[in-house]
Amino acid sequence: MAQLIKHPQASFLLRVRGESMKDAGIFDNNVVLVDRAITARSGHIVIAMVDGEFVCKTFWQRAGRIKLKAANVTFPDINPADGQTVEIWGVVVASIKQFKA
Repeated sequence: MAQLIKHPQASFLLRVRGESMKDAGIFDNNVVLVDRAITARSGHIVIAMVDGEFVCKTFWQRAGRIKLKAANVTFPDINPADGQTVEIWGVVVASIKQFKA
């Protein structure tokens, strides 16, 4: 587990709901390991809070503007409008798929 958790005090697990990140290998009901100590850069998969709702998306930033992009063509990108609240909670470092035992 030490290979995955670089910052234990800043890491947490979160269960993902939905299919918006399936092409990145993150499926409905997977658990993701999130590291809050990593600064999000373009191309990172992140957990973000958008207007009070958690989302898992790919983070893109260019010329001071950000976009949260789904990894499923049937889901729209999130292009925050002026005044819209977006907070990056952390970078996803692993996805865990649980099997029935």
